Amino acid sequence: MEYEQLILSFTSIIYEAMPFIVLGVVLAGVLEEFVPQQAISKVIPKSPTLAIALGALLGVVFPMCECGIIVVMKRLLRKGLPLSVCVAYMLAGPIINVVVAGSTYVAFEPTVPERVVFGGPWGAVILRLGMAYIVAVVTASIVEMQTRRIGTENQLAPTIMKGVQPQRAFGVSLEVVEPTRTFRERMLNISSTALHDFIDIMAFLVIGAALASFGRSFLSEDMFNRLSEGTSGAGPFLRVSLQILIMMGLAILFCLCSEADAFVAANFPMYWFPASKLAFLVLGPMLDLKLYVMYTRVFRPKLIFTIITAVAIQIFLYSLIVHHFEGTLSQFFENVFQFSARLRQR
Repeated sequence: MEYEQLILSFTSIIYEAMPFIVLGVVLAGVLEEFVPQQAISKVIPKSPTLAIALGALLGVVFPMCECGIIVVMKRLLRKGLPLSVCVAYMLAGPIINVVVAGSTYVAFEPTVPERVVFGGPWGAVILRLGMAYIVAVVTASIVEMQTRRIGTENQLAPTIMKGVQPQRAFGVSLEVVEPTRTFRERMLNISSTALHDFIDIMAFLVIGAALASFGRSFLSEDMFNRLSEGTSGAGPFLRVSLQILIMMGLAILFCLCSEADAFVAANFPMYWFPASKLAFLVLGPMLDLKLYVMYTRVFRPKLIFTIITAVAIQIFLYSLIVHHFEGTLSQFFENVFQFSARLRQR
């Protein structure tokens, strides 16, 4: 039975990720073929801060699950998009998009009282997207400072550096002459690029899914209950801290798709603090076992360590802050939800 559960867990991760991997490699192929480097160079603001801030919102334009966003980010990187902007998009894109906002709203609908957190679904949506945006921007800013100190080539995997166009310095335009191709040649190039990226990323997805399925096999509902009961005797601060850390650990092990993880978080028992559920929702799409394995295909250990450390520390601290102001936030978002409901009735 344990082997059946292990296989089921492994196949579910692959099955869940596959559509987004395919979508990601196709979009990456289109970007590679039809988006000239000059276009990216002209669109990026001269200010690093503004560029990173806008990069974290690219998910609105290119909505993508965390599995597919790696290949899209890699192609943008090859086109000369600054590394820090790519990191901002990679972290925020799987959360800050219409699909994830909608699924989060539905998951925390007040039709099921046990699922209500932060005063209603608007609270869950705004806090999830808001925290994700802040974490992505701050982390990308740290990456930008690190890039200025040690350079881009010391942070990217050698296989990525072979195809990377010269990195555009902020405020400097690069003119790259690209050859003219027929429509047939373009389609063949898109197919070739998509197939190459698919094979490249799938190997690492399989490894990550295998690690995650082994991790899941050691977890059970009874274990969740025991973990929660184990924190009941601790003081208020220690208890919420432990629950946040536990939920962050579960987010790393579960490897859930960002479009579906809200329903899992919403079904956790009421005795799990809402702030811990928020940490689960923000951390999962930014860092889990399969993502870590895929990161190793693109980034060097130094950059991976920077991203993991910055993301984990921020989410833990921000979740504690949200817990501290939970009452005020819940009241505010409850009023917002009631106001929106009255508008819909009119």
